[in-house]
This record gives sequence, C-alpha cells and structure tokens, in this order.
Amino acid sequence: MKTAVFSTKVYDKEYFEKHLTGEPLDFSFFETTLNQNTASLATGYDIVCVFVNDKIDKNIIEILADNGVRLIALRCAGYNNVDIEAAKSHNIKVVRVPAYSPEAVAEHSIALILTLNRKTHKAYNRIREGNFSLNNLIGFNLHEKTIGVIGTGQIGATFCKIIKGFGCKITAYDISRSDELVKLGVDYQPLDEVFKQADIISLHCPLNPSTKHIINERSISIMKQGVMIINTSRGALINTADVIKGLTDKKIGYLGIDVYEQEENLFFKDLSESIIQDDFILRLNSFPNVLITSHQAYFTKEAMDEITLTTLKNIKEFEAGLSLTNEIV
Repeated sequence: MKTAVFSTKVYDKEYFEKHLTGEPLDFSFFETTLNQNTASLATGYDIVCVFVNDKIDKNIIEILADNGVRLIALRCAGYNNVDIEAAKSHNIKVVRVPAYSPEAVAEHSIALILTLNRKTHKAYNRIREGNFSLNNLIGFNLHEKTIGVIGTGQIGATFCKIIKGFGCKITAYDISRSDELVKLGVDYQPLDEVFKQADIISLHCPLNPSTKHIINERSISIMKQGVMIINTSRGALINTADVIKGLTDKKIGYLGIDVYEQEENLFFKDLSESIIQDDFILRLNSFPNVLITSHQAYFTKEAMDEITLTTLKNIKEFEAGLSLTNEIV
C-alpha cells in the first residue's frame, strides 16, 4: 500500500526515514497541506497521513474516497479537523496518535508561564544590547498562587504534577475527576469557580462544541484582575477578539499561546519576508505581555519518536488487516 504524507516539514521526513529503515512501506512526502486544491495529489494512494492544519471536511473526504484512499492517519491526538461521520459514510477509517509525551506539552506550558512572569525573553534581548537595567522586569512568586487547570487528561495531569512542585494551589475542571490528582491535592470545582479563583489559567482540554471559545467575554469578566491565560491545546478554545479586549482593558495581565484559531495560515511557515494578512495576530503581537509560540509545545525528540512510531504502527495494523488500536469510532 502507498501512503501520502501531507504537511511534511524537514523534521517530519527525518523522523519517518529514521524509523522506516528496513520497513517495506511505500511513503511519499508532500510539503503542502491537504485541502481542496491539493487532494488530487492523493490519487493512487491507499493512505493519507495528515497533521493538525490539514482540513479534511466532507468535500475532501469525497475526493479522497474517489481517489481510492481507505485510511486517514493523523499524526496528532486531536481530530477536530476531520469530518469523522463523512469518513465513515465513505468507509474510510481514521486513526490518530492518542498520547505522545504529555511531558513535552506540559513542560512548554510551564515555560510560557515562567517566561511571561519573569520576562526572561526581554532580559535576554536587553543584555544582548548592553542594557543591564531591571526596570519593568519585575515578576511574582509562583509559590502559593492558585493555578486553574481546564482539562486533566494526560497532559493536564502532568502539568498539575509539575506545577505542584512550585508550591502552587491547584483548582481544576474536567467532566471526570482523577482520583490520583485529588490525592495530589488538586481541588476539582465547577468551571466558573475555577475561572474566579485562579491567578493563572492553563488550558488542556480538547476542542469540541462544548469547549469552543471557552475563554470568552463572559468567562473573562469573572476572572481575577490581571489573570494569566495559557493555551497549549487548541486555538479555538479562545475567542481571540474577546481576549484582545481583555488585554486592552487590563483584565488579562498575561497571555501565553502556542496555538491560534487561524494558525493554519501562519504556523509552520517562514513569513519573515511577507506582509502578514491577519489583524488579530498583529494586534496580539503588539502587546508587551503576550507571548506566542507557533505550535511548538509538542516538539521534542521524544515526542517526535513517539508520534512517528505510533503512526507507523497504525498504518501497519491497517495494511495487515488487524483491528486498529487507535481508530476513531
């Protein structure tokens, strides 16, 4: 069987080729994203392998089915970018990588918190320019601050364990409680209570109809003055326009995001010589208390190994006609 890998970057190809050594698998790599204009590239392939910014809607599914594709292999955990029902109706199976190094994403969330708080990115640039002043670099102790965690799956749970080491109080919201985290001292509360109590809110929930724009004008209004919001999960958890207003009004004191609602037009690309046609991202970049990274949280050697190996396992199970361990049903 032949596999077409979309949204391929140099590092994706490097890790696939590393783990494909000695494997009888036929892979072709495409730098482009999978969309309406590029779906024809999948002609003659049995499998398409896609990433977070490939949009596989009903129309794309129909094209893939007509082209003979029988498996969509996501090399990520989230699958909100795939029309699962349309895939089922065309007898196309969908598999994913449900878990890969939760430490990678959780640790990046901590990095965003520490950088925003202690302004180490600004200090670095100052020192490089010979400016050794401490003016406007003051931060705050994380010790005894209340951290609100939205979503306590594998990544959220790992985040809780790390932030607990700073001596923080943790309040959390999830549709199901973790007994292990309760024993750790995590205090589960209704969502609004988490918003009200937290000095720092870190998002670790999946994107679905109930969580889309969970950070919005209403939820921001009940948060503490000067709250810090961190998002390393999915961009659409945040209503960007409402967050910009919260920053302008100084209700939000800090914002750290590794994901962005319109990131497919920006992230993973070098646009340094381009005029960026996105007013929201330009506005966010204008705030001194906003830190943006471009979907980097997952990007560690360990995570890349796990993503690649799990993706290959998913494909080999399909080729062998086995039950698909990581099928989305």
